Amino acid sequence: MENPVIILGAQVVGTAALDAFQSNDVVVYCLLDDDAALQETELNDVPVMGNTDDKELLKLLGKKCEVFVATEDTASRRSLTNMLREEYSVAPVNAIHARASVSAHAWLGHGNLVGANAVVTGTARLGDGCILGANAVVDVKAEVGDYVQLGAGAILNAGVTVGEQAFIGAGAVIVAGVSIGAKARVGAGSVVVADVAAGQTVFGNPAAKV
Repeated sequence: MENPVIILGAQVVGTAALDAFQSNDVVVYCLLDDDAALQETELNDVPVMGNTDDKELLKLLGKKCEVFVATEDTASRRSLTNMLREEYSVAPVNAIHARASVSAHAWLGHGNLVGANAVVTGTARLGDGCILGANAVVDVKAEVGDYVQLGAGAILNAGVTVGEQAFIGAGAVIVAGVSIGAKARVGAGSVVVADVAAGQTVFGNPAAKV
């Protein structure tokens, strides 16, 4: 990546994104966060400079800087991504850790974070704005919708489909061919052996509705 990156968000997701970019020797110009307590501090020697809607800094986007949206909640990530597209005609770049393994035959949208040692195999598909924690696995022919979050070590086996804005907790295993509905939540460490309806929360081994 030739241009430096501005990261919107300087908390947990922002820290992971910064680590991903720095692992590839990508220059991060600054981070922006709406929490005043974080502003005028530094994260890994990179300054946190202002709010996520700082127009003076955002006007650098496009020719001079790239952008990555790393705010904590899904609604905020979607809102900021839409604002960037509408007002600045830019889409967030992907942040893929140098120690992640992403197949050349996988398909990725925009603004995805792929953490250290995560694996995205051939023919897998990720939408926009997904977060894959460290050691997460997306196996062959798995399809992941927009703004899905996979916790550290979560495993989507072959042919799994995950609807947009779903949350898969750390260490959860989704058995091959299972479908997870939009906005569903799977608790950490769960083993999911049957389809999960949209908006449903499941937990346990085997996972059951909570």
